Amino acid sequence: MTVTLTTLSENTAGRPDFMAEWGQSILVQTDGCTVLFDVGGSNVVLANADRLGIDLTKIDAIVLSHGHHDHTGGLCDVLKRLGRKRVIAHPDIWDIKYAKRPLEDKEAFIGIPFAREELEHLGASFELTPEPVSLSDRVMTTGEVEMTTDFEIIERNLFLKERGKFVQDPLADDLALIVRMDEGLLVVLGCAHRGTINTIRHAQKLTGEKRVYAVVGGTHLAPASEERIERTIQELKDIGVQKIGISHCNGFYASARVARAFGDKFFLNNAGTQITIP
Repeated sequence: MTVTLTTLSENTAGRPDFMAEWGQSILVQTDGCTVLFDVGGSNVVLANADRLGIDLTKIDAIVLSHGHHDHTGGLCDVLKRLGRKRVIAHPDIWDIKYAKRPLEDKEAFIGIPFAREELEHLGASFELTPEPVSLSDRVMTTGEVEMTTDFEIIERNLFLKERGKFVQDPLADDLALIVRMDEGLLVVLGCAHRGTINTIRHAQKLTGEKRVYAVVGGTHLAPASEERIERTIQELKDIGVQKIGISHCNGFYASARVARAFGDKFFLNNAGTQITIP
């Protein structure tokens, strides 16, 4: 079995004819299932798909990793092109999400920038559950990720607005995509707000498969402490990951650290990257 990953939205572009944006979207194609994992922050997904000659109307489902605008902001334009599509996510994607950024006096709204009714009118058929969802005999979502490590925490600057007050966002909606390959698991991350290692461990527990062949997507190491970066790298090595492609929310420093640790097993997963695994 082979899996083709095409990154349609990311902070940087790997080729001059591609568009970049703050966001992420990865097209996951397997023998019997095609999933659009996140939709970036705008219509960049469509523009880059057109550049590659990819017909997104052929996808089986859209999976949203969480309810932040940089992973959901392209949904309106995507649905206008695709029509009725199954959209799988955690119920908490509709929480009213805010972030407090450095040098800003107030919290900024970072949630889904559309009303649910508008998206449903355009064809979104939402399937919202905290449980894992199987899309084929090889592809599934993680559902809500258990937090089991002692070094991965949710950022303190992320909030929900509840009854007019700000409370810390547990990011329970943060999920990933799992593909069970002959060589082991492929784990496709959105932002891994609940932790890259937590997410991998959760995938191992769900599937009963201990081998993890590849990890691709956002590991959220940009705001991480030195200890968290180092322990994440060591855990990935201990797990035996054979291929790692990180993007979006990792930051150049953490990306360089991972690249140095993994050598030719590492690739920078930016917009325009197409890779077939294994």
